Amino acid sequence: MVDVLDDTPFLPLDVVELAAWVADYYACGVGEAIATAMPPRAWLETERHARVTDLGEARMLTERGLRRDVLEKLAGGRVVSVEALAKKSRGTHGALLALAQDGLITLTRPLRGRADASRRVRVAMLTAQGNEKTEGGPRLGPRQQAALDLLRGAPDGIRVSDLADQDIPSASVAGLVRLGFVTIERRRVERDPFDNNLHEPATPPAVFDLTAEQQAALERLRNLASRRRFETALLHGVTGSGKTEIYLRLARDMQASGRGVLLMVPEIALTPAAAAIFRAAFGARVAIQHSGLSDGERYDQWQRIRRGEVDVVVGTRSAVFTPLANLGLIVVDEEHDGSYKQEESPRYHGRDVAVVRARSADALVVLGSATPSLETYYNAQSGRYALITLERRVLDRPLANVIIVDMRAEYVTEGPDVVLSRALRDGLATRLERREQSIVLLNRRGFATAVFCRQCGDTLECPNCSVSLTVHKAAGRARCHYCNYSLALPKVCAKCAGPYLEQLGFGTERIEQEIREHFPGARVGRVDRDTIRRRGAIAELLARFAGGELDVLVGTQMIAKGHDFPRVTLVGVVSADVGLGLADFRAAERTFQLLTQVAGRAGRGEVAGEAIVQTLYPNHYSIRHACRQDYASFYADELHFRQSMRYPPAVALINVIVKGKTRPEATEDAGTIARALRIPGLDAYR
Repeated sequence: MVDVLDDTPFLPLDVVELAAWVADYYACGVGEAIATAMPPRAWLETERHARVTDLGEARMLTERGLRRDVLEKLAGGRVVSVEALAKKSRGTHGALLALAQDGLITLTRPLRGRADASRRVRVAMLTAQGNEKTEGGPRLGPRQQAALDLLRGAPDGIRVSDLADQDIPSASVAGLVRLGFVTIERRRVERDPFDNNLHEPATPPAVFDLTAEQQAALERLRNLASRRRFETALLHGVTGSGKTEIYLRLARDMQASGRGVLLMVPEIALTPAAAAIFRAAFGARVAIQHSGLSDGERYDQWQRIRRGEVDVVVGTRSAVFTPLANLGLIVVDEEHDGSYKQEESPRYHGRDVAVVRARSADALVVLGSATPSLETYYNAQSGRYALITLERRVLDRPLANVIIVDMRAEYVTEGPDVVLSRALRDGLATRLERREQSIVLLNRRGFATAVFCRQCGDTLECPNCSVSLTVHKAAGRARCHYCNYSLALPKVCAKCAGPYLEQLGFGTERIEQEIREHFPGARVGRVDRDTIRRRGAIAELLARFAGGELDVLVGTQMIAKGHDFPRVTLVGVVSADVGLGLADFRAAERTFQLLTQVAGRAGRGEVAGEAIVQTLYPNHYSIRHACRQDYASFYADELHFRQSMRYPPAVALINVIVKGKTRPEATEDAGTIARALRIPGLDAYR
């Protein structure tokens, strides 16, 4: 044994076992699963070294050119890094590989240990000599004297960067160091993601009296938690029914009993508000984990969790792997949300992994949703999960009144190019007049969905994916939403050179423009992937809307999830049926969930809410049931469809993705796998 890499295991055993389960269940490499569980900047560092062999020493003088240069640099048994050798001249890597193949050198990759990813800052400390400095002795400049005066009042020292903010440059501090009046320490400091948390409340939240429904739900969950064994409960509560308050009280119970709490949310955009609520209750004993943090912030938060300095972790799907000790409660809020499923390997589902982790920890897992996934509700109906319901909003506030606009009739009365219906325009005008807020949802970003040539019929397509390019007007580009290929918007057709290019369809960028044109004085914001690329941008936008700085918020599904804006009294849904045409057996379910969730953003304050839903299919069962917010009827209809088609939750589906260098090769391999899977009771399709 050369050295001990870590004094204690870097990943606790329960997280390693969880990663092993993920690797087995989702058919990925164990290394991939472990990598998902690791924080950034935590990998062991290696460095390739070169050393000359006895044969290399003997043949050194007979070699020529770059090969000889390399051998001479290694003469006398010196060990040199490949990186250092490669800096000297081009082609060194090839020469090293050839020399190693000929047995003239050896290439090794020893471990350098784990990288120190902590952040360190320079802190100025007053020495005893500096503290005793009087009028005598070396003459000091005014800035140096000011530095000594500040340091005398700071026994723990002052950061050199903070002194610079006081107009005391580092050169003045360096002079004090040379005189022996000041010493510089490099201290480790934590990067705190809460420093810029725009949702952080200044005071603790008010303590509410629970409704009878909430109290009954809380007592049932407390009873499950008191057993201190694995339990799963579905908390099915309508939008605005106060599920978060129940989570908070359960978390307080867990903290009192010395057990940890993990709160999972589907989107990064939901973490600031959720973390702020729990920070107000638990102070600094809360950590957050999601990919929107910098690598340094994630690393420091992860280390705090590992050291046991945290009682509550708030995060997205990857937070399920955090090393939270003595786990007692996992809450998966908005458990139905598709964002919990990771699209790249390992293709794990955060909700399902949370259930597995709770089972190994003998913990309670609470799956919360107003629109549970069919799989979860099926498990609750079959008795695998406890079912707890909240049927009323807090303070008995009514659910939003939903108006369906049949756009087929609207195109007849308003014209074929209408985007915002008369009802939605009137609704927006009323809210602007009353100084209330509105949300307008279209689950499709961009300005237009296609560019079409009226002369030859050609459509602008992605050369990689063979799908229509989406117009992004502000950027002046047409972009593929699959591979991100883009090109400048053409002025003529690439096929026939005709100038008759027409933009078809519309996205959120067009909706924003339409609202600005109809209501020039309205303050409009837009939330989609195009407007939130900058770190912290979505938190800023949502904070501005929550603070009343915006009148209308336009966006994709990001704005439909879990947000609480009491001033919102109108929700408009443009093209409510946009998801029904997708080649996905869950299309109706996701449409129902999205419409129900976004309608639930209206009327959460003192004023009753209204939702206006524009659709070409007003009689589709997913839209009808969503407009009545009738989950039970939707579940019955959808389950009947799924069972008749042998889709989940009645059966399990496995999706095997086959990749190859050529299409025929991949097709042949897919056929081989399909034939191998044709066993009794198992259907396989290619």
